[in-house]
Amino acid sequence: MKILILNGPNLNMTGIRNKSVYGSETLEDINSELREYGESKGAEMFFYQSNHEGAIIDIIQESMNKFDGVVINAGAYTHYSYAIRDAIEAVRDYTPFVEVHLSDIHSREGFRANSVITEVCVKQISGLGKNSYKKGIDLLLEIL
Repeated sequence: MKILILNGPNLNMTGIRNKSVYGSETLEDINSELREYGESKGAEMFFYQSNHEGAIIDIIQESMNKFDGVVINAGAYTHYSYAIRDAIEAVRDYTPFVEVHLSDIHSREGFRANSVITEVCVKQISGLGKNSYKKGIDLLLEIL
């Protein structure tokens, strides 16, 4: 089982940016823990982060030939990138996506409560910090 953890813009700043919301662990720290977590459940883990919408779309399109499932935190693109939404929709019959967020996007600024990718993902999990990703991994392993 090959699972991709796909992170969007500014998530490379996790551990630096707004620690009261996103925590003090770096994305590298979180990915290291997720690698161990996924591997302990028999999954081969892969990681990708980009601040560029087109690069994220490229990896989403490639996912149908490379990965069994994707856990995606699209960052701010969650709220307005119809291009990312359409890319997920194009491959979701081949590769399921689980949308995750470190913070509870529904209890923050109003614009963050809207996700344009939720309807093309299996589920949205938010507000559990790095455990949002772990629950996403678990869900993918359950449905695959």
